[in-house]
Amino acid sequence: MRVGKSVKNGSNGGNMPETVVGGLAHASKLFSNGKDVGLSELAPNPLGASPVPLSLAQGNATASNVERDAVQTPDPEVRIRRRRHTREYKLSILKQADKFKGRDGVLGEFLRREGLYTATLSQWRKQRDEGLLGQARGRKSKPAEVVEVEKLQKENRKLKEKIGQYQLVIEAQKKNLRDPRSEAGQRAADAGSRGRIRKLLEGLVGKVSMVFACNAMAVNRATAYRAIKPEPVVSLTKAEPARTIPRALPPEERKNVVELLNSQKFVDKSPHEVFARLLDGGIYKCSVRTMYRILSENNEVRERRQIVQRPHYTRPELIATAPNQVWSWDITKLQTHAKWTYFYLYVLMDIFSRYVVGWLIAERESGGLARQLIEQSCEKQNIQPHQLTIHSDRGGPMKAQPVAQLYASLGIMPSLSRPSVSNDNPFSESQFKTTKYHWSYPDRFGSLTDSVVWARGFFPWYNDEHYHSGLAYFTPKQVHYGLAGDALAMRSKALTAAFQAHPERFVKGCPTPQGVPTEVWINPPSTSAKDKEANPTIVTPGLT
Repeated sequence: MRVGKSVKNGSNGGNMPETVVGGLAHASKLFSNGKDVGLSELAPNPLGASPVPLSLAQGNATASNVERDAVQTPDPEVRIRRRRHTREYKLSILKQADKFKGRDGVLGEFLRREGLYTATLSQWRKQRDEGLLGQARGRKSKPAEVVEVEKLQKENRKLKEKIGQYQLVIEAQKKNLRDPRSEAGQRAADAGSRGRIRKLLEGLVGKVSMVFACNAMAVNRATAYRAIKPEPVVSLTKAEPARTIPRALPPEERKNVVELLNSQKFVDKSPHEVFARLLDGGIYKCSVRTMYRILSENNEVRERRQIVQRPHYTRPELIATAPNQVWSWDITKLQTHAKWTYFYLYVLMDIFSRYVVGWLIAERESGGLARQLIEQSCEKQNIQPHQLTIHSDRGGPMKAQPVAQLYASLGIMPSLSRPSVSNDNPFSESQFKTTKYHWSYPDRFGSLTDSVVWARGFFPWYNDEHYHSGLAYFTPKQVHYGLAGDALAMRSKALTAAFQAHPERFVKGCPTPQGVPTEVWINPPSTSAKDKEANPTIVTPGLT
């Protein structure tokens, strides 16, 4: 086995063992053609844990391999609409940025105001110098004067509608000078008050919404609906007996129909079949609907077919109070230049710290590749038996036999989402959105190597530099390896010093920074006892 070399990580200020992997061990042996080779990376351990040696298996991952599996279903997940900039806009931005050259503060303010990154600016500048800056495309925008006029016209129409509604309300309020709220209970019981409310609402209902009318008149909506509803007419005469329908079959014929349907000849036939069979013999008893009606009166209508009974899937409820207790993983598609052809990105992350413990890019979904990724990630993070729960959806690789055997051998408890419920795997879905909305994510990848080169730059940024909103704006690396405490103390010290210097600026007292969440849930348990009984909690191994 060949081992990737150790490099220096400048962000850690020292030597950080980092294993750069070009493929999984013996991945070329998983398929007979020798071309489906996965490319992966495992996250480094900055606390000094020895890296796991991984092999580099070179495969023939070219564009021709992609084209052979071109018949696939398109995935709307990868179709992301992005901002489009015209050539004139890019040139104007570059012209303004050149004026601010050497003035970092002014340039930074300009880029934030325009919603651009410095890397985007450098890319546009390079394209301009090479003469490759794209031509203007897209629909032509309307002149600013036309847009402003349309905006004012729209606001004018809304104001006129509101003025008309308020005028109707004022006219209705003039008719009711007393406070209706004090008499709300009396109106509900007094029929005369209902008539008065009905008259007050006649000028508003149909012209404004019922909610607007009730709020303006300070009338409860239920009271208003009861007032508008016509009062039922109570008959003082004795109830008439149910009338008989002359077209109905007499009791003797109804009995004959039941006996015919239950006879040995038609006992296994549906009323439609019986009806057709009788017509073929020149016999007509009654309509199909009448047959069903007669059977229903005798409680003889019930499903007799072997209908598939779908199993009840329990909602997964997982809790993590520390790193390496619950992992989540999923596979997403990376769009290529070939139609309906994708690369597949496997991402394995810890839900407590959002730390990506391992990733892999391959040309297809495979349970064998997933097994090797999970196995090497567990070895890298020193996972002990019965310590970890791994959650995923119900895709093919997630339920594959190699993955299930790995879980059993390593003492890992598997957890699966309910079918067609994406909310059961929220952390992986959120991570994929962060990945595909990152400024460095391209529209399409030209080859498998291009996707791996991009991922080798993205995931170190995500783990080491990305301040996560779900982690109180700590990085996943700080939370995963217990470095958030020092950062929290530094933040608290800075806020205390700022408060002591200018206490008048903090009206609520000395501010305190938000700490890292103490627990992370997948589907927190319901509060009601009925929901708890229907959805029992799944306890994570290693937490009891």
